[in-house]
Amino acid sequence: MNIMITGGTGFVGRHLTKALAGQDHHVYILTRSPEEHTDTDETSFIGYDHPVDGLPAIQAVINLAGDSLFGYWTDKKKESIRHSRIDTTSRVIWMMEQMEKKPNVFISGSAVGFYGTSEDHIFTEKTTKPGNDFLASVVVAWEQAAKKAESLGIRTVYTRFGVILGEKGALPLMKLPMRLFAGGRIGNGEQWLSWVHIDDVVGLIQWCLLHDDISGPVNVTAPHPKRNKDFTRVLARVLHRPNWLAVPTLMVRTVIGEMRLLIANGQFVLPKKAQRHGYLFVYPYLQEALQATENK
Repeated sequence: MNIMITGGTGFVGRHLTKALAGQDHHVYILTRSPEEHTDTDETSFIGYDHPVDGLPAIQAVINLAGDSLFGYWTDKKKESIRHSRIDTTSRVIWMMEQMEKKPNVFISGSAVGFYGTSEDHIFTEKTTKPGNDFLASVVVAWEQAAKKAESLGIRTVYTRFGVILGEKGALPLMKLPMRLFAGGRIGNGEQWLSWVHIDDVVGLIQWCLLHDDISGPVNVTAPHPKRNKDFTRVLARVLHRPNWLAVPTLMVRTVIGEMRLLIANGQFVLPKKAQRHGYLFVYPYLQEALQATENK
């Protein structure tokens, strides 16, 4: 299968590309700087201005591009978060419009930020009302941009990622204070964290790729979310560190501003669609997932 990916050089993209290439797919990675990368027998790096008629028939497109959420959310940073996702998605839609033979499936990255935050609601793919914060507004616009693929007759999936556990992303930031014996729950620790191991992120994207009956939103989260206080307790146990220090919410707000939504607030998200259709999680439980990240 010929598969085109945006964000293929990022954290999730690198893991996914490796898995796809290992299964004899050819991956075309869209990047703004193709000259900085070297093609292989399984991967080709192409620019966003690459002529569509110069590509072979593309069977699937996976959209993972977007500016990192990490960093202080100034107005400029928020604009970058928003436009990097929407503009790239729109560009990919335009490329698919130009293809004589349309891809079979378009998998567009999204986020559980769609749901907003809550300490007592349970969110599944049947939840249609979005949250009312910045991240929710970004995700709504992002999915609306991706939805245009449906009008082209392309099966379209929105993979709503939770907090991804791996060598990059949020987990190293969570581990650092604990390694320095300064880690612990944030605030009262009651906020939910809907996490997922990177292996299951890759597994679920591949699962969406191959299952023709899957479309619309898919929650890419493990089936057992944890409250912040429980997550930090398990993390401390895996790292062999104490878990005694509570970090005041006010301190988090002062240090990282609005980005606190990622760690000081939360939501309980369940992957009901994946479970209902028979996806088997590699790491359904937190301790095994965290131990796996330590052993890699």
